[in-house]
Amino acid sequence: MTDKSHNDKTDDMPENPNKPSAPVHFIRAIIEEDLKTNKWGGRVHTRFPPEPNGYLHIGHAKSICLNFGLAAEYNGLCNLRFDDTNPTKEDVEYVDSIMEDVRWLGFSWDDRLYYASDYFEQLYDYAVQLIKKGKAYVCDLSPEEVRQYRGTLTEPGQNSPYRDRSVEENLDLFERMRNGEFPDGSRTLRAKIDMASGNLNMRDPTIYRIKHATHHRTGDKWCIYPMYDFTHCLSDSIERITHSICTLEFEDHRPLYDWFLDQLGVYHPQQIEFARLNLSYTVMSKRKLLQLVQEKLVNGWDDPRMPTICGLRRRGYTPESIRAFAEKIGVAKRDSVVDVALLEHCVREDLNLRANRVMAVLRPLKVVIDNYPEGKVEELEAVNNPEYPGAGTRKLPFAREIYIEQEDFKEFPPKKYFRLAPGQEVRLKHAYIIKCVGVVKDDKTGAVKEVHCVYDPQTKSGESADSRKVKGTLHWVSAAHAKTAEVRLYDKLFTKPDPDEDGDFKASLNPNSLEILTSCAIEPGLADAKPLEHFQFLRHGYFTVDPDSRPGNIIFNRTVSLRDTWAKVEKKEN
Repeated sequence: MTDKSHNDKTDDMPENPNKPSAPVHFIRAIIEEDLKTNKWGGRVHTRFPPEPNGYLHIGHAKSICLNFGLAAEYNGLCNLRFDDTNPTKEDVEYVDSIMEDVRWLGFSWDDRLYYASDYFEQLYDYAVQLIKKGKAYVCDLSPEEVRQYRGTLTEPGQNSPYRDRSVEENLDLFERMRNGEFPDGSRTLRAKIDMASGNLNMRDPTIYRIKHATHHRTGDKWCIYPMYDFTHCLSDSIERITHSICTLEFEDHRPLYDWFLDQLGVYHPQQIEFARLNLSYTVMSKRKLLQLVQEKLVNGWDDPRMPTICGLRRRGYTPESIRAFAEKIGVAKRDSVVDVALLEHCVREDLNLRANRVMAVLRPLKVVIDNYPEGKVEELEAVNNPEYPGAGTRKLPFAREIYIEQEDFKEFPPKKYFRLAPGQEVRLKHAYIIKCVGVVKDDKTGAVKEVHCVYDPQTKSGESADSRKVKGTLHWVSAAHAKTAEVRLYDKLFTKPDPDEDGDFKASLNPNSLEILTSCAIEPGLADAKPLEHFQFLRHGYFTVDPDSRPGNIIFNRTVSLRDTWAKVEKKEN
C-alpha cells in the first residue's frame, strides 16, 4: 500500500515531544537510598507475581512496568513468578496469556521464570519448622467456626480449642493431611500468633488448607496447598528478592510477611506497597471481569472493550502507549481514580507518530462528478503521515464516481454548514474542489441516494493553480476502486465513571458500547493491511486491523477517536 511501511521506525522518526521523564517517586527514593547505604550489596531484584487465574488487565500493566522498569533502570533483575497455589481456579491458558502480555509490553524475565509450585516441598518443610517451634498447629474448626472465633475489628478473637495440641500431635496430623487422609475443609494448619491482635491478619491465619484437586503442574502429588501470605514472603526469600513491591491492600499483611520470615530466620526482603490503579468507566476486579466473560456480556477476555491487556492489544493500543501511561500516572501511596481520558491521550500521542493517514468512508454516499471524463482514472499523490516524513507517500485512484460520508451532505443545510450542499463547494482531500449541482432521491423513501457535482480541473491539490479557498475539506474513496470492510466502533463499556456506584456494576453497562458497520468503503491499498496494523482514518480516529481479518473480509477496530479532552486539560494547565 505504501512506499514505506508505517511500522518501520527509522532514525528520522521524531521522538514523542511529550514522552514523560522518570519522576522520583517514593519507591525510587527507597531504592536510591538502599543503593547509597549498600543495604542489599548494591543489588536491585524485583518480581512480578501474578496468580494464573485470569487474564491480566491495565492495573497489572502498571505493576509490570513498575517492577520490570525499576529493575532495568537500576541494572537489576526482575523475576516472573506464578503464584499457583489454588489449583481449582488456575489454568495453563492463563499462564500462557500472562507470559504473552509481559513480552508484548516489552519486558523479559530471561531465565528467571518461577512458580510457587517449584517450592512446594520447601514450603512444607518450613511449615514443619513452625510446628516444631510451637508456632503452628492443626485446627479442626470449620471455615464458619474459624470466622466466628476470629472476632471483629472492635472485639478480640478467641483461641481455637485445638490451639494447644502438642508438637508431636500437630506433626502427625499435618503429615496425614499431606497423605490425603482427611476430606477438604476438615482441617487446616494455622500460625500461632495472637488472637487479640488489632490486625485481623495476625489472628492465627491459615497456612495450609486441604484441596483434593489436580494441579496444572504438580498433578495429584499434593492435596494440601499453602496460602498466599505464607507462600509469597517465602518465595521472595528463596529468590532473594530485595524490594517486594505490591499494591496497597497488602499493607495490613506486611506484619504477617515479616512474622513468617523472622520466625524462620531466613533471608528477609522488604515489602513496599503502592496504590493500585483505579480507572474511570472501568472495573478491575478479576471476579467481575470473569463474570462479564462467563455471562457473555462481552465477547471473551480479548474483547476490545475489556481493560485486559489482550483486549487493549486487540483494540489497537501499543505497548509504548501503555508504558507511557504507567509513567505518567506515577506511583502514589494513596488510592485515587485516574481518568480514562489520560490513557486515551497516551495512545493518541503514540499513534499520531506511527499511524499512516488513510481514507475510509464508513457510511457511503455516492457522488457523481458530471464533468469529469468517463473512464478516466488519475493517480493522486497522498502523504502517509505529515508527522513523520519518513513514512513516504502513496498513490490514490481518482475517478468520476466517488464515495463520501452521508453526514457530509445535507440537502437543507443549517447555517455555518461548510460541507457539501446544493450550490456549495468543498475540497476533496488530495484532489479537487467540487460543487453540488443536483441530487437523486429514492422514489419510495425520498432519501438522497446520489449527489451530482461538477469539478474545477484548475484546483488540483498541490498545484500552483490552486488559489481558491473553501472552508470544507472532505475525505473520499473512488467508487470503482473501493474495497469493502467491516468497521467496529467501540465506546466505553460502562456509562458511569464508577460502575459500582449503585452496587450493581452490570446495571451501568453501556448498550451502545459497540456499533458494527459492514459496508464501509476503504481505499484499495488497505485491503492488504496486516493484523494489528495501525491507521488514522481521516476525521474518524485511529483504527487497527482485527486479528480475525481474512483476505476479502478485513475488519477494523476503532482504537480511539481523534478528540482528545486530556490534551486540552494539559495545555490549559501548562
